[in-house]
Amino acid sequence: MRFDLKFFLKDTIRKMVDFSTTPQNRGFVAPPLQEPYPPGAPLLALPGPAGGWPGIADVPLAKAMAARRSRRVFTEAALTPEELGFLLWATQGLRKAPGPAGFRTVPSAGCRHSLETYLAVFRVAGVAPGLYRYLPIEHALLPEGEVENLAAAVSRAAFDQRFVARGAATFFWTTVPERMEWRYAEASYKVIALDAGHVCQNLYLACEAIGAGTCAVAAYDQEACDELLGVDGDREFTIYLAPVGKVAADAKGGES
Repeated sequence: MRFDLKFFLKDTIRKMVDFSTTPQNRGFVAPPLQEPYPPGAPLLALPGPAGGWPGIADVPLAKAMAARRSRRVFTEAALTPEELGFLLWATQGLRKAPGPAGFRTVPSAGCRHSLETYLAVFRVAGVAPGLYRYLPIEHALLPEGEVENLAAAVSRAAFDQRFVARGAATFFWTTVPERMEWRYAEASYKVIALDAGHVCQNLYLACEAIGAGTCAVAAYDQEACDELLGVDGDREFTIYLAPVGKVAADAKGGES
């Protein structure tokens, strides 16, 4: 396969785009900040950030950064709802009420935030195992249905990397490129990938703060992941995933 794929890593594309023709500059309304869900859908409210996270995330930032590892071995311990709420807030939570731009705990090009978060839940206290989508505006989980033999399905979607389904939950991030394309047209795709990196790094640090661990996974079966999450693979598709689980106090973690 001989393509100059390095082009994707460069910002040359920005010199080639006619930004006067973007949907934003043609007066189109921006896509919504999160994917809609059926009216009356049963939402699972999460403990919120209003009162801070006492006892959940008291680890100094420098300590969390120094301890950061890619961790692939997890204990059987469950996450608490407070811990899960903290991890979701740290990676995609809103810092203020949503408006034309949703200011979150992670940066995004033009504040466009094209990512959605899905969770394969295995062991979270008070949360039934299954597939969920995180709703940042409501700070709640939307049940997406049960999946037969969820752990096996998650492993298969990651090319049979079994550790991906051995934590308490596996985070999947999808992208809805239209949100970024509305402003940046063909220059959107590099910054979408950069945004995913911002999100996953926050997950690493937030995990270290609660005695958990994670490992970023970029090797996955695109079609299997999209099918598992119920997304169409075109308008919305998987871009990144990471398992999360509690780790032993003396765990050495991974090598990266």
